[in-house]
Amino acid sequence: MGAGPGTGYRPPVEPGRGPGWAKLADALAAHVPPSEIDTIYLFRPLKREGREWGTAVVTCRAADGGARLRVYTARYMLVVRGKERGQSKVEVRETALSPAEVIARVMQEAAERTGDPEPPVAVGPAVWFEGKEVTG
Repeated sequence: MGAGPGTGYRPPVEPGRGPGWAKLADALAAHVPPSEIDTIYLFRPLKREGREWGTAVVTCRAADGGARLRVYTARYMLVVRGKERGQSKVEVRETALSPAEVIARVMQEAAERTGDPEPPVAVGPAVWFEGKEVTG
């Protein structure tokens, strides 16, 4: 017998992948065309008592084409166990207009302030909208 992981082992999910994130991506696309998205900052999801919570901060090009980015906070809660499994709540809100360098600094500081050992992962829109028209 080999010395591998136990039978309950599940490989880590890629950041931003999974059913909760997919529902959040759909909700975001209803607010913002994927082609306008610049960066998606994915915070590590939290799992507790049969539920999963995820948060992403999404930056989009401003309509005026200036140096500032529109900032959206997108959150989901997904029931992962029990009779209500699969039910979810999603929220997408525009929260700021800011220069890109400020946003990156705020994302780093948010992880430090909450005690999260890992800062949010910055990804492009193709992570959520792969195979859909994402040009920019």
